[in-house]
Amino acid sequence: MPRNATNSRPTAVVIGASAAGLFAAAALAEFTDVTIVERDLLPDGPEPRRGVPQARHAHLVWSGGVQAFNDLLPGVTDDVVAQGGRLIHIMGDMVSRAPNEVWFRRFTATHHRNLVCSRDLLDSVLRTRVRALENVTFRENTTALGLVGDATRVTGLHVSTGEDELTLDADLVVDASGRGSHTPAWLERLGLPKPPEREVNAGVAYATRLYRAPGTTADRNFPLINVQANPAKAPGQGGIILPIEDDQWIVTLAGTRGGEPTGDLSSFEAFARNLGDPVIGRLLEHAEPLGDIATTRSTANHRRYYEKTRRWPDGFTVLGDAIAAYNPVYGHGLTVAAQCAIAVRDILNTTSITAPGTAKLLQRAAARPVAAAWDLAVGQDALYPGATDTPPTAVERILARFVDQAVSTGARNPRALSALLDVMSLEKPATRLFSPDMLIPMLLGPKKPHLPKAPLSEQEWKSAS
Repeated sequence: MPRNATNSRPTAVVIGASAAGLFAAAALAEFTDVTIVERDLLPDGPEPRRGVPQARHAHLVWSGGVQAFNDLLPGVTDDVVAQGGRLIHIMGDMVSRAPNEVWFRRFTATHHRNLVCSRDLLDSVLRTRVRALENVTFRENTTALGLVGDATRVTGLHVSTGEDELTLDADLVVDASGRGSHTPAWLERLGLPKPPEREVNAGVAYATRLYRAPGTTADRNFPLINVQANPAKAPGQGGIILPIEDDQWIVTLAGTRGGEPTGDLSSFEAFARNLGDPVIGRLLEHAEPLGDIATTRSTANHRRYYEKTRRWPDGFTVLGDAIAAYNPVYGHGLTVAAQCAIAVRDILNTTSITAPGTAKLLQRAAARPVAAAWDLAVGQDALYPGATDTPPTAVERILARFVDQAVSTGARNPRALSALLDVMSLEKPATRLFSPDMLIPMLLGPKKPHLPKAPLSEQEWKSAS
């Protein structure tokens, strides 16, 4: 949709119609006419598609993401809830064991809420809202082939429709294509260097199976169950029960090298009973499995430091997982995608999209939410054997021990929990952990004892039988 004599608005092309691309389009639509290029034929409703291969696994949207979603698309989380999703209280509606094997008390004093639903439902609601935007057009069954332009400015995107190839002119091209982004190779074709990269791979494998919610759990807003892996006890193993729409549970099990779950139907529930705590296995005893097991090993933390490159072309920006992809166990990918889009919007509120240097500003702005999530994920995963060629530094190990202490404090003190959740939910920077809300309870108490077992009520246990 190039500019012409009758249309003075700038134009943007966004690569990918997954969450990051949809959020980018929503942000850009305030300033430009947007074309979303998507290689798949998009479903009309909450159905799976090839372009989101991890959709069957459990997904969370932390409260920082809930805020960002509604900032970009006002009321969108209400739309999800109206179709069966839930906004659950953290920790009131959760039963969660931390990586250091401490159970969180189910405090209800904090404001934090997670959005919980299937990924198919979430994507469907987002697509519906973005399709309704006046300045957004979808081009489906269209594959991005490469950037058009040179080392100083990108002027469009070369695409294939399967029958022919063409160029989409644009004032800004946005790569929101996810983990499989081709941007490093595309930059090389323009005569630009590849960005610095880092990978921290804990070797996590995932296995997910859908269950019908057992007993009367679907009638009582059953809590999310989360048993996190302990990096100090490799192989780390964990799992989650995510109650979703249509009276179903998504059950995702995870394990690092030497302790991975498999797609074997007969061993799935046995694995769940041996996570260091049997709560997930016990809850599955009366649940009916639905379908087969989905597995994945595409879980490495992988970051490309585009913001550090000395030369960057005008007219081009990379967002979301195409910058950095995280171990999905931390649930930060969707939140970062929305926060990246807000960062873009905030820059464009004061800077012309066509001004020299704008794309570099956008790239640097997008790096800030990326960095916050990256530090949280890598701080844990780098502790696993073989995760990285550059083991944690002494400072990183000290910080990891401090975070463990912060978790232990937050698990039994609501004031400290609020500070911890501000950081984990990507609402505030990590410096919040050094605030009086955390340090006073950490150093002085009073301290309740740690819980000896998962804090499920007797009524909740009975409802699952």
